[in-house]
Amino acid sequence: MPMIIRPYTDADQASVLYLWQACGLIRPWNNALTDIFRKQGYQDELFLVAESKQEIVGVVMGGYDGHRGWANYLAVDPDYQLQGIASLLMRNLEQRLIAKGCPKIQLLVRKDNPAVIDFYEKLDYEHVEVLCLGKRLIED
Repeated sequence: MPMIIRPYTDADQASVLYLWQACGLIRPWNNALTDIFRKQGYQDELFLVAESKQEIVGVVMGGYDGHRGWANYLAVDPDYQLQGIASLLMRNLEQRLIAKGCPKIQLLVRKDNPAVIDFYEKLDYEHVEVLCLGKRLIED
């Protein structure tokens, strides 16, 4: 199927929120709409959607902090999964990061999601032995 990978636009909002919900990525402690607004103000060219036949079928939110790149919120419509869309989005994000001079990309996956861990391992992502610590600075 013909696929276009392009930056997110305001018209994609409802589709992106649907994908994140359908893929179980929305958590009660994160306001997904606020995350979209925040991303639009910073490196929005790394917020990518996959479009087929004028329908948003995939999304990934990337970033680069000058030290390493990050991939967040990768989701593909359940009706379109296992067709290479997630791989296409990740490779496109990787190429955009390389073009910015980014030497490394990282992402976070919940331990209880072995299917997603297997997916990333097939894309040559490796387990990194670190403990992720976090602190909420702004309540959503």
